Amino acid sequence: MQNKHTPESIVIPDTPAAILEWAARHIEHVGIYQGPRLFAGPGRTATLPCWPRGAIEVAAGHGRGTAGRTYDWNRIDRARNQAFAILAETLTGHPLETTSLHRDAIDRWSAEPGRTAADAAHAFRAAAARAEHALF
Repeated sequence: MQNKHTPESIVIPDTPAAILEWAARHIEHVGIYQGPRLFAGPGRTATLPCWPRGAIEVAAGHGRGTAGRTYDWNRIDRARNQAFAILAETLTGHPLETTSLHRDAIDRWSAEPGRTAADAAHAFRAAAARAEHALF
């Protein structure tokens, strides 16, 4: 079965590279929104925003789990945190020590005026390529 990269999918990736690729496809599909329009576009609800950090959360299953299916949330959460770390490192060009620094770096990058979904998808894929070679 092929992964379906939409908020409706019950398939939740559990590796940093797969989460980053899913997030890239998701943001390409629904776009990127900033500021007051964060929840305004197609495919977004109050719990499924589409901005770079939100796309990673959606990719890692936020708001997408389904009753009757078992997920290894510890593994998924660990992979999501690793995806944040490697994306932040990709964006800044150097490692950052804490989860809050990872999220701040991603948020600062995504808040730059003119940031596009294509920019985010490219960054996700560059980070995914790095994640495939990283040892966590």
